[in-house]
Amino acid sequence: MPELPEVETVRIGLLPAMEGQVIARTEVNRPDLRWPFPENMGERLSKVRVQALRRRSKYILADLSSGETLIVHLGMSGRILISGNPLGQFHHDHPAPDRHDHVVFNMENGSRITFNDPRRFGAMDLAPTDQINAHKMLKTLGPEPLGNSFDERYLADALKTRKTPIKSALLDQKLVAGLGNIYVCEALWRAGIRPTRRADRISKGRVAGLVPHIREVLRDAIAAGGSSLRDYRQADGELGYFQHTFAVYDREGAACQTPECTGKIRRIVQSGRSSFFCALCQR
Repeated sequence: MPELPEVETVRIGLLPAMEGQVIARTEVNRPDLRWPFPENMGERLSKVRVQALRRRSKYILADLSSGETLIVHLGMSGRILISGNPLGQFHHDHPAPDRHDHVVFNMENGSRITFNDPRRFGAMDLAPTDQINAHKMLKTLGPEPLGNSFDERYLADALKTRKTPIKSALLDQKLVAGLGNIYVCEALWRAGIRPTRRADRISKGRVAGLVPHIREVLRDAIAAGGSSLRDYRQADGELGYFQHTFAVYDREGAACQTPECTGKIRRIVQSGRSSFFCALCQR
């Protein structure tokens, strides 16, 4: 499932084609994805201007001139692709329709934005913009890891009563929004913290050191266009490249990249998810 860097990369890619632009017509080719689409979604997403395109956790939010906000979640295999060449910014002609093209935004500027989702675990909804933070998919989310409210003091306070492993705690979207399995593994390696360590037993100093590593790994991943492991593509159809710089994720048995460390990367399963770490330099 795409994590924060992949969703942010898609949002950035969509900006020139959508933000400030008018959706001339929206084609809705099925009644649902993971959940039913809102009533009359095609009509509500036609002849409206996208005033702002932002992200909350793993959701893309499009604020519309109608006073509503479109909420988009990519799910397991969802992709948003741009075609057309309205201002010389894109280099893809409109492709032939695909049977998994479930929602198509035909922009007034000549571009086409297509939501393609073979497994249909994605989601779309519409809600009043002034009430968006109370939406069921957003209201329980914790702070953004790249935002000002996520700092050393916040994380130390949040973890001091957590008796779960630190890996599980960081994956809790109520504690911090947008972190997923890949980037938690990478951040914990950079911080030298073993994923099985109980969260409430990690010293404040080590927790304080973890925060900049979380920010750093997310920024590095965004700069690389995210990580392409299976279905993920950027909005222009290109692959992300951060997977080529993984230090631990999906590197079971490989040598640890910490200088002078002689350990090898191990894989364990925590709460049904793979955790990758070095048993020598992560404590």
